[in-house]
Amino acid sequence: MADSAFFCPLSHEGVLAVRGSDAGKFLQGQLTCNISYLNEHTASLGARCMVKGRMQSSFRILPEADGFLLAMARELLEPQLADLKKYAVFSKAKLTDESAAWARFGLHDGDAALQALGLEVPAQTDATTRHNGLIAIAASPRRIELWVPAAQADAVREQLLTHLPEGDLNGWLLGQIRAGIGQVMEQTRELFIPQMINLQAVGGVSFKKGCYTGQEIVARMQYLGKLKRRQYRVALDSDTLPAPGTEIFSPTHGSSIGEVVLAARSEQGSELLAVLTADSVEDNNLHLGSKEGPRLTLLSLPYELDRDREIQR
Repeated sequence: MADSAFFCPLSHEGVLAVRGSDAGKFLQGQLTCNISYLNEHTASLGARCMVKGRMQSSFRILPEADGFLLAMARELLEPQLADLKKYAVFSKAKLTDESAAWARFGLHDGDAALQALGLEVPAQTDATTRHNGLIAIAASPRRIELWVPAAQADAVREQLLTHLPEGDLNGWLLGQIRAGIGQVMEQTRELFIPQMINLQAVGGVSFKKGCYTGQEIVARMQYLGKLKRRQYRVALDSDTLPAPGTEIFSPTHGSSIGEVVLAARSEQGSELLAVLTADSVEDNNLHLGSKEGPRLTLLSLPYELDRDREIQR
């Protein structure tokens, strides 16, 4: 599981590329993260919102060559590509699907494997190191994303196998859940604003950059403190995996009080990230799928929400 050393292909995500002389300027007006903070040593989480602040996608973004690469849920890539192209027509920015150009691996406790590939281990979350076309990004403590040009994929995988067992995607997603990193999936597109999945707490929202689509709503939620729903981590005593968007109910409230963001099997059953109302969490009477559904148990997250710190980014 997520506490054992392993690597796995990140097959659930695709790569959207934005390249050209205006790539950075174009993305700065579209995304929640600050493009000015990115360089060859730094990547970021981020999101793209609609005008009303709801996220159409979330991703990891990094600069590469003459532009930027965004890794997002594979099912979101084509609709995001089509929609972004509408806004890029007057910009010197070219948008393409580069999923086939990259192989991406998730490494848990893979420092020795990285070093064998000639890569330094990134020192802190979102830090990147590069060598011979390979890119290593610290996703969270003990978890590294390795980006590999497709032509090197087979050779790199063989080298990884000499240092790490190959695991499955579930183990990687379980580590993501335990790191408290939410993600927009096809089923939850346009359902959450960024703060509902705590994106501002993990560096995916900048409140010091200029305007971007949905910025007014996102900023208002942060400064006026009107957010009534946010992301929590919960456990389910079953290895059944609820799909993203599955509703969560409270018999006390008599209605749906949230939705599943992400789920993975754990040693004791399953763990989930879920967006829930604060009052339902205080009541701690959470059930999956219906008021009579299986009970959910609250777990901790590795960070605290801190509005004053978050608005400094």
